[in-house]
Order: sequence, then structure tokens, then C-alpha cells
Amino acid sequence: MLPSNYTRVSVFVIVGFPGLHPSFYQLVAWFFFFIYVITVVGNILLVVLFALERSLQKPMYIIMLSLALSDIGFCTVALPKVIARYWWDDAGISFYLCLIQKQFIHYFGALTSLIMMTMAMDKYLAICYPLRYNELMTNRTMSLLTALSWVLAMISPAITTVQSSQMPFCGSNRINHCYCDTTSLNQSVLSCADISSQSRLSFSLAMVVLFLPFGFIVFSYVNIIFTVMRMANAQGRMKTFSTCATQGCIILIYYIPRFIVNATPFIPNLTTTPDLLFFLFYSLLPPLLNPFIYCIRTKEIRTDVIKSHLIRFHTCRLTLKGAIQNWYIIILL
Repeated sequence: MLPSNYTRVSVFVIVGFPGLHPSFYQLVAWFFFFIYVITVVGNILLVVLFALERSLQKPMYIIMLSLALSDIGFCTVALPKVIARYWWDDAGISFYLCLIQKQFIHYFGALTSLIMMTMAMDKYLAICYPLRYNELMTNRTMSLLTALSWVLAMISPAITTVQSSQMPFCGSNRINHCYCDTTSLNQSVLSCADISSQSRLSFSLAMVVLFLPFGFIVFSYVNIIFTVMRMANAQGRMKTFSTCATQGCIILIYYIPRFIVNATPFIPNLTTTPDLLFFLFYSLLPPLLNPFIYCIRTKEIRTDVIKSHLIRFHTCRLTLKGAIQNWYIIILL
């Protein structure tokens, strides 16, 4: 039963980082702006590179392409509002825009989780079953897996968004976060009804989205480690361990803070108000680092692609130089 004075909150206020002095607003806005530009430009360059280079049109790079698109989507949904909040002091966001932002924040988060699981599957097959890899993992198979990830990632966020749209918001409209998400809405806004069941459902869905892919990733990497340890070539072991360790760090950076954020409402005497460092750590660091971790460190990009483009540039320079010399001779004659 709703109270007689019930009114729907029409506008939420993005608080951002509580306690931040106004003198730092411009600095924070510029910082987020540069993070956004670097992340988006880096991932767009990778998308263009994958689209133009035939040598990169392989299963592994199809996953990287999906990850780059997911990172672009997440940053584009999450950062512009917090930049506006500190650049122009524009902290207001309408009820429905908040729900849309919440939907896509969780969508791209779930999508990244599924993409990382697919990436672990690809690496597991490549290392543990190298002779059957080309048979098991084709471009068609990987395209179907990534397309399925893009579809399945929509289910959990859609459930929580529909749930939030039906909640009776009539209390405080201040969201103690840098964007709208399920946790910040449940904790920051005083609802007119008991939201414990909604919180439990949201937590359960988040754990399914996180735990199932993470469990498979752990299974894959454990098997990869055992397989690598049986390798006779010590140099090959070190190379494989180096690649897996780097990717493992990004996976831990992505998953562990999200487990903490989703579990916080169920841990006594803890709040979900994120500080600046924690927000940067789990929201912005993976999209920023992914182009370097997954792509720039890849041998084919470092050697074959970059080398081929340098050769093309050198050829064009020599051709241009020759053309200029020919025109100079013609003018003298």
C-alpha cells in the first residue's frame, strides 16, 4: 500500500564524489574527459585495425573486437554525465534517462563478463587442445558465440530495469554515485515500499552474471597452468605464463571490485558510497588498459601489422620523393 502523499520522483541528482571541494570540479572534469577520449580513441583504432587487416580476422580477434566495442559503449554511457556534473555543474538526470543509463551500465558490464569467458574458452582450447583448435574454433563459431553474448547480456539488466521502473520513489532523489545503477538506486533513494526482495533479486542476478563466467575462467586457467607446466620448452612456458598473467590481472581487476560492490548491501556496517579511487579502479581501468593488454601486446599486431604499415609508409615516402625529383628535373629542363 502506497502512502497518500506518494509522488513519483521525476529527476535524480548525481552526487558524484561526496565531499569533493568545488575548487577541484574542473580538474576532475578534465581528468574524466581525457580518460574518456583516450579510452574511446584507443578502442576505435583497434576496431578500424581489425576491420581493415585480413590477417587479424581470426577467432581471437573477433573477441577483441567485441571487447573494444563493449568498452566504448560502457565509457560512452558512464562518463559523459559525470563530466557534465563537474564541468557545468549539471547534476540532474531525469527518471527515465536514469533507468536507460542503468540498463546500459549493467548491460555492458554483463557483456564484458561474457566476452571474458569466451576469451578464456578460446585460450583454453588453443593451449590445451592445439591440434583440434582450428577444427573446434572457427570464425563462424566465434561469431556465433559473441553474438550470443551480446543477446544474453541484455536479460539480467532488463529484469532489474523493469523492476526499478515499478518501484515507488518518493523520498530523497540524491544518488551517491557517478551514474545510475541498481545498487546506487536501492541505497541512495528512499523508496515508499520495502525493497528487500528487489535487492535480493538484483544481487542474485548479479552473482549469476559474475560467478558463472568467473567460475569457467578459473577452470580454464587452472587447466591452462597444468598444461603449460607439462611443456618441455621452458621459453614457451614463460611466454604463455606472461600472457596469461597479464590477462589474469585485468580479469581480477574487473571481477573482484564488482563482487564487493554487489555484496556490500548484505554486509553489516558497510556503505556502498564509492570513493574516487575505487570508482576509477573497477569502472575505468579495464576499458582503458584493454587495448594495450589484449592487443598491443599481441605479437601479430606488434610485428606483422605495424611492420607492414611502416613498410607502406616508407614506400609511399620514397614514391613521393621520386615524384618530386622528377618534377624538379622537368622544371629545370
